[in-house]
Amino acid sequence: MGLKKVWFITGASKGLGLSLVNQLLKAGQAVAATSRNLPDLASAVNADSNQFLPLAVDLADEASVEQAINAAVARFGRIDVVINNAGYGIGGSIEELTNEETRNSFNINVFGTINVIRKVSKQLRLQGSGHIINIASIAGIAGATGWSVYAATKAAVIALSEVLAEDLKGFGIKVTVVAPGAFRTSFLTEESLLLAKNPIEAYDDVRKMHAKYLQMNGNQAGDPEKAAAAMISLASMPHPPVHLLLGNDALQRANAKIDTLKKEYQDWKAITISTDY
Repeated sequence: MGLKKVWFITGASKGLGLSLVNQLLKAGQAVAATSRNLPDLASAVNADSNQFLPLAVDLADEASVEQAINAAVARFGRIDVVINNAGYGIGGSIEELTNEETRNSFNINVFGTINVIRKVSKQLRLQGSGHIINIASIAGIAGATGWSVYAATKAAVIALSEVLAEDLKGFGIKVTVVAPGAFRTSFLTEESLLLAKNPIEAYDDVRKMHAKYLQMNGNQAGDPEKAAAAMISLASMPHPPVHLLLGNDALQRANAKIDTLKKEYQDWKAITISTDY
């Protein structure tokens, strides 16, 4: 893994976040980890207090995020790697999902990530180094029926990461956006997934797709421990990728989307180029 680094990880009490924390601590790294539920995080991780800093953070609250980052710097002196992992799934057609459900999803999946980036950028910029790793999803590249809002949040994370990489590279800060496929975590359980509370009978295809996904729970092809190890390896690379897919299913879906886009762009080329002077 190389030299000891200081890691700041959000959404660390379960799933990929918890796998990341445990592997890093085992390797002797220093970790500041956040969760909405501090007791859950503290009980999930058994570590030396000199090496591990658990933090209760409301990612939608800028002040809460800033306090957590300041606490991490005060404890460890710096932050080398930021992993924006916190987020949750949301399923339903746009007509079925309420304004509150939709906005809450964006608050955590998108604005929570942006709040962390906004508040940690100065620290990394003054250091002249750092690596921001944002966890998106293959859904942000190739969404599926019934997951429009979730796909939109993850597409936003991908887009902002691409430009962020350009904005920060002059300061020695690297940016990677990771798009995992299906991994065997708690993502498809009630604690990590919100489905529309007021489903509309007409959306039969949406219900069928949700049922298909829920049946995958516990049988996903992806190993979260291997995913965590892959993400950790990014921090040791002199030239890490801006985009990283995780899982064979993610690769297949991304390639299919590329093929679809190429065909559609070519099929409608005549109208596209007809608008120029």
